[in-house]
Amino acid sequence: MAKWVLALEGQGKPQAFQRTSKKAEPQNERVVKKEVIKWLDAGIIFPISNSNWISPVQCVPKKVGMNVVQNENNELISTRTITGWQICMDYKKLNKTTQKDHFPLSFIDQMLDRLAGRSHYCFLDGYSGYNQISIAPEDREKTSFTCPYGVYAFRRMTFGISNAPAIFQRCMMTIFTDMVEDIIEVFMDDFSVLGYSFDDCHKNLKRVLKRFVETNLGCEELKKKLVTAPIIVAPD
Repeated sequence: MAKWVLALEGQGKPQAFQRTSKKAEPQNERVVKKEVIKWLDAGIIFPISNSNWISPVQCVPKKVGMNVVQNENNELISTRTITGWQICMDYKKLNKTTQKDHFPLSFIDQMLDRLAGRSHYCFLDGYSGYNQISIAPEDREKTSFTCPYGVYAFRRMTFGISNAPAIFQRCMMTIFTDMVEDIIEVFMDDFSVLGYSFDDCHKNLKRVLKRFVETNLGCEELKKKLVTAPIIVAPD
C-alpha cells in the first residue's frame, strides 16, 4: 500500500493546540476510551511524549439513514438518524498549514451513466479504508492528539486530515487503473463491480477481489466467502 507524506505550506511551524473544550460527558468519554483501546490493539496509534503537534479529540454524532419528522410548523421534514457517537480529531489548524492535494474525486453522475446498461452489480465497502495507508514515520508526530487517557499519534492515515480523501482516491485508482470504467467504479472506499450477466459479474468480482489480496487490502477471508458457492445463502 501507499505511504502518506504530510507536506506543509511554507515553514509550517508546529503548534501545540490548547485543549479548551468542556469536560466530555461520561458516555462520550467511554466512546473515546473504547476507540483508543481498539486503535492501540490494532497498532493504528501509539503513545507519544514531547510532541510539538497536539490537536484535540472530539465526539460527533454518528448519523445513519434518514427519518421523516414533523417540525413546529406541522411540516414534514427529513432528518438524519443518530445511532451513536464516534470520535475524530480537530485538525483544523494542522490543515491550514498543509499543502493541498488536488487529485480529483469521481463524479457520481458520470459513474451512474457508466453503470447504466449493466444487468448485475456487486457493491463492496472497504474496511477501515484510510487506516490501510501508512503514514511516513517522520510525519506521524504531526497527527498527535490529546484525550483524557494521554497523547497519541497515528501510524495510519485517519479522518480529519485535509488531503486524506484525495490521497485515498489516488491510491485506489492506481490499484484498479486497468479495471476502472470497465468492470469496476471506485469512489473512495466504495466499489461497484459491474457485469452484463450473473456469470460475468461473478467473474469480474473474482478479478477485483484477487487484486484486493495482491495489494494487501485485507480481503482474503471476504474473497473466500464471496467466490465459493453458494454465493447467496437464504435463511433456513
